[in-house]
Amino acid sequence: MIPLSVLDLAPVGEGRDVAQAFAHMRDLARHAEQLGYRRYWLAEHHNMPGIASAATAVLIGHVAGATSTIRMGAGGVMLPNHASDSSHE
Repeated sequence: MIPLSVLDLAPVGEGRDVAQAFAHMRDLARHAEQLGYRRYWLAEHHNMPGIASAATAVLIGHVAGATSTIRMGAGGVMLPNHASDSSHE
């Protein structure tokens, strides 16, 4: 079997809250583990409405506590978190 991974942004659905997004994230990781996925990636994003994955170190613990064999990983996209510096133009 080809080793597959899941990439999760922890989206906050319309009419839902962050706690529900975290519960869905945990459930998705459990389901991915049952299906044989090897790794669960959490995408770190900041200053993005509707995305609840700013603190990946905390979320990894939340997901790892609900799973047993799937490996955890995190990565970040920091571009929206840093304003451009126009002084170099």
